[in-house]
Amino acid sequence: MNNQKNSFSMESNVFNRTETTGKLISENVYNLTIGLVLAWGFLLNWLLVTSISPSSLLSFGFWPLIIGYFVSCFIGIRIYTKSDDPFISFIGYNFVVIPFGLILNIIVSSYDPVIVQDAIRVTGIVTCIMMILGSAFPAFFQKISGALTVALIAVIIVEMVEIFIFKTHHGVLDWIVALIFCGYIGYDWGRANSIPKTLDNAVDSAASLYMDIINLFIRILRIMGRR
Repeated sequence: MNNQKNSFSMESNVFNRTETTGKLISENVYNLTIGLVLAWGFLLNWLLVTSISPSSLLSFGFWPLIIGYFVSCFIGIRIYTKSDDPFISFIGYNFVVIPFGLILNIIVSSYDPVIVQDAIRVTGIVTCIMMILGSAFPAFFQKISGALTVALIAVIIVEMVEIFIFKTHHGVLDWIVALIFCGYIGYDWGRANSIPKTLDNAVDSAASLYMDIINLFIRILRIMGRR
């Protein structure tokens, strides 16, 4: 799941916007909208995790589930990056949130609920810290963006080789990916506040941050689960 940043690079179009035909809103309303959209995504994930049995999802088969996940995410990202209507972008956002929630359902089912709660808390704290740093040092995160992308691609390749060829996984990779997505949160938050503040841009920015945060949560959960 951590290859969203590269498989769907179209999302970078969102942060390249320098002009807009939409109505500008205040910074407070803009940031509140990002927060509400993120909260909706997390709430929907919680509902999917608590209301659907993991076994019922796995009954469809592993590969159909994974293929459906990627197709839905691709459609969602395509929708919200190409639309300048906040409502349409929100629909695209849900096409991303739902498959993530279904995959999360399977992942968290193998962990103790206490560990899941701890991972949620740690993810929230780390996210807040990285957003503060992203606001304070946007130029720094802009400089390291290329390194983050290269590092993420390299880790994905290594993980695929380990999993499918050597049938193993080294825990240090989870730490590396967690650090990479910490950087992405700071980077995307800084970029979100550098584009025109419209409702549509707020939704699109929240969608990108959502994927950063969920990927960070998964890695933190795996790290804490091993402990």
